[in-house]
Amino acid sequence: MKLTVIHSAILLSLIPATATFAGGLDRSGQSISAFLQPGNYAEAGISVLDPTVKGSSTVQGFAGEKISDMAEDYYFPSAAIKVQATDKISLGLIYDQPFGADSQYAATAGSFGDGIEGTSVEVKTNNLTALIGYQPTENWNFYAGPVWQTVEADIKLRGEAYGKAPLTISGYNIQVEQEEAYGWLAGFAYQIPELALKAAVTYRSEIKHEAQAHETSGLAILGQQLPAAGHPLSPAKPLLSTLGSRESTLEAVTPQSVNIDLQSGIAQNTLAFANIRWVHWDQFAVTPSLLAQASALAKGQAQNLIDYSDDQWSATVGLGHKFNNKWSGTAAIGWDSGAGNPVTTLGPTEGYWSVGLGGQYSPAENYFIQAGVKYFWLGDATAQTGGNPVGNFEDNHAMGYGMKIGYRF
Repeated sequence: MKLTVIHSAILLSLIPATATFAGGLDRSGQSISAFLQPGNYAEAGISVLDPTVKGSSTVQGFAGEKISDMAEDYYFPSAAIKVQATDKISLGLIYDQPFGADSQYAATAGSFGDGIEGTSVEVKTNNLTALIGYQPTENWNFYAGPVWQTVEADIKLRGEAYGKAPLTISGYNIQVEQEEAYGWLAGFAYQIPELALKAAVTYRSEIKHEAQAHETSGLAILGQQLPAAGHPLSPAKPLLSTLGSRESTLEAVTPQSVNIDLQSGIAQNTLAFANIRWVHWDQFAVTPSLLAQASALAKGQAQNLIDYSDDQWSATVGLGHKFNNKWSGTAAIGWDSGAGNPVTTLGPTEGYWSVGLGGQYSPAENYFIQAGVKYFWLGDATAQTGGNPVGNFEDNHAMGYGMKIGYRF
């Protein structure tokens, strides 16, 4: 089966424009598909995720307490431009928000609230990837480039899941200022354009951040007050103090990853595609210094703010079909392993299964508008703090929506 160059380009752009709900903090999937488009190409898109994550408490004294939906809706934009500078050299720039988290528990006093505030998390990242590709022949493309990344966070821990007063880390807050760091990317692709055949392998390095953080803790420390001067026989009285606040340097390493992208024409105007992704979350941990000290005093061992125990694997497979010169569509199914179970209370799901549909309208051969929707069956998970199970989250789901505009010039 052979395709014209323009038909091949249209089919190769049929990547589902929908949000993801991946393991760990993974969000965008870090695709470079825009850079592998033929000729000069630009795109901009936005994805929205609407998750519902509910559960029940296993905290002593609150066992069976219902935990209302704690997963916040979120959206993230993306953009890319690729220029074929010469027959053998291509240049590209890709923006996305690869990692993040948005959660808000109810303020109701109990497992994850203190009656005033609920446990909450907001983590944001920005990624800008610059690429240069070398095409020794029509079939091969070798590419590499630097990656600029920022990260920031605002996290609050509330409720008896984090211990009982006075030895509790409920009341702990951390604000991480936006900080930039650098990594790199490298990969290669093989293609046969007239068959719409393409295979690409892309590696992204880990990126080490050392960000300035402001931590506060309301942990009360029970000690002994010495007798007052001049009254040697007066009894000692208990004294309560707090750890207070601290400016610290927080180390966090966003993980290395590998993406494998496959696509091929399988019938007239029909394309099969697949993506396999590996993310190195195993032994990932973020341990702010004040939290480590407070949790060691409260629970006898230092506690991580975020940690994962397993690497994340995910796969998406689907079909794209061009109905006529203006309309095309896709259907895809997906699977994600998650990053280990039990999981952190800040994102209590374990992988997913998904199904998605997308449509594309091309008013002219050189540009298109694409939209998609995806439904996720989220995996059941046990949430933990400091190694202690505190909640079960089951039978949850999410909806993802996306829109993308592409232009060839």
